[in-house]
This record gives sequence, structure tokens and C-alpha cells, in this order.
Amino acid sequence: MLAKNQKREQVDHHDLGFLYSLSCIAGYKNTGNSEAKEAAILAADCLLERYLEPAGIIQAWGDLNDPNEAGRMIIDCNLNLPLLYWASEETGNLRYKNAANSHIRQSLRYLVREDASTFHTYFLDTITGKALRGATHQGFSDESCWSRGQAWGMSGFPLVYRFYPAPALIEQACRVTNYFLNRLPEDLVCYWDLDFTQGDQPRDSSSAAIAVCGILELLKSLPLNDPDRHTYEAAAKSILVSLINNYTNDNHTLGAGLLEHGVYHKPNNVGVDEYCIWGDYFYLEALTRFNQTWEPYW
Repeated sequence: MLAKNQKREQVDHHDLGFLYSLSCIAGYKNTGNSEAKEAAILAADCLLERYLEPAGIIQAWGDLNDPNEAGRMIIDCNLNLPLLYWASEETGNLRYKNAANSHIRQSLRYLVREDASTFHTYFLDTITGKALRGATHQGFSDESCWSRGQAWGMSGFPLVYRFYPAPALIEQACRVTNYFLNRLPEDLVCYWDLDFTQGDQPRDSSSAAIAVCGILELLKSLPLNDPDRHTYEAAAKSILVSLINNYTNDNHTLGAGLLEHGVYHKPNNVGVDEYCIWGDYFYLEALTRFNQTWEPYW
């Protein structure tokens, strides 16, 4: 999206929050670097261009004129929204905030099923805003619950709550967290899709690390007397301990990552049972959250 000297380049995806919150916004918050700030605002501008007003969503992937991707929202995008909220605070332009508010409301409405499992993606009509269908992209089936998508919901809803304090965000965060915890195998590290709770299917350690971060963020917004608080605290600690004891690269293999047994895209057989950069990041974020008071860059 941005090259040297702030030259604008077009992108065809929404993951600008992942890219710029953890780089330029983090850099700006830590050092006050003005170039980092401007780069992040330009990234927010690019993300805002993907907002489809009739549908009230930010389209996930593809050229905005591509009929196969038109009106597709995905649960991952919850973590891109803090970029828009930050840009609104920095510039005073409410268009960023309003688009983020609209998208998270649609995420609440369409991406979480009645049983608190989640769709990976959902399509809305770009002209009328009519709900069309839920579908998966990286999960086992359109009806299953992709584990990393569920973890994005666990993490994204409470992160957005910091900017948009709608009680429904915490209510849904609790629901999707409960569903996730109830689908874990004995060692508490989930399979790549939550339809699987035993057997030879691959685990996804990256989903587990994201889920820990989500639970710890959720706890910030729960009352101290919430009846589920102790359960969530214990679950987050137990999952992280399992990752430390059973899924870390103890051999310090040169060129490898920190967290073993991650999954990128099981249906396409890409990045299955491998290290992945987001797994390592969220593993480190989880460790940081447990060991110190930390203000997220999201």
C-alpha cells in the first residue's frame, strides 16, 4: 500500500490494520515518529475505501468490482478496525469511526451464529444491503467453525469495545469464548476447525495463542464479580501453559519460528503443521499480557 517516500500503491485486501497497527502505529506511539503516523493515516484511508455504505461493511478481499468477492465480510476484519478508530482520534475525521462502528454492528449481526459459533465469511448485497449467505474460506465447511475465525471473534470484539463501548460486544465475546472453550481437546490447544475435538486432524497453535490474547482483553471489561471471570482466567493460563510446554520450539532450530504446529490454510494444504508469523506474534503478545500491564497497539 505504501512504499518509500509515502508513495501510494493500491491493495486488494483489508488487512491494513494488521500491517499498520503493529508497525507504524506502534512506532508512532513509542517514538512519536511523524512519518510513521502519516503512513498509518494513509493506510486508514486505503482501508476506508473498501467500506461499502449500502451493506455497511468493509469488503475483505478482491477488486471492489469483482463480482465473486463483492460484499464479503470476514471475522478477521475485527482486528483491522482499531486502525480506523485511531485515525479518527488523530485526525478528528468521524468517517473512519463511523465506518468501523457500522462494520462491527454487521459483524455482530451476521458472523455469530445462534449457537455462538462463527462464520468465517458472510456475503451482503452491495446495492441493497440484504443478507445473502455465510460461507467459509479456510474452515472445514460452510457450516463448521474455523478455529482461528472463532479466535478472531474472541479477540476482536473486546478490542473494538475499547473504542465503541456497546454491551453487545462483550456479550458476544463471552458467547464465542464459551463455545471455543467447550470445543477444546485434552491438552487445550484447538484443532484447526472446532468441528474436530479428537483424532488425527492438525492442531492450530496460532488460534490458541490468539484466543489467549482475546480472553485477557475480555477480562479487562468484565466486572470483578462476574461469575465466569475465574473460569476465563484459568482457561487463558492453562492454554498458554500448554503452548509453552508442548508447542514451543525447544530445539531453537535455525530459521524456524517460536510456536510449532500452526495452520495457515488447511483446505488448500498450505502452511499445515508449520510455524507462522502471526502465531509467533500472538504467542509473544499473550506472554506479555500475562507478565506486565500492557496497552495494546491495536
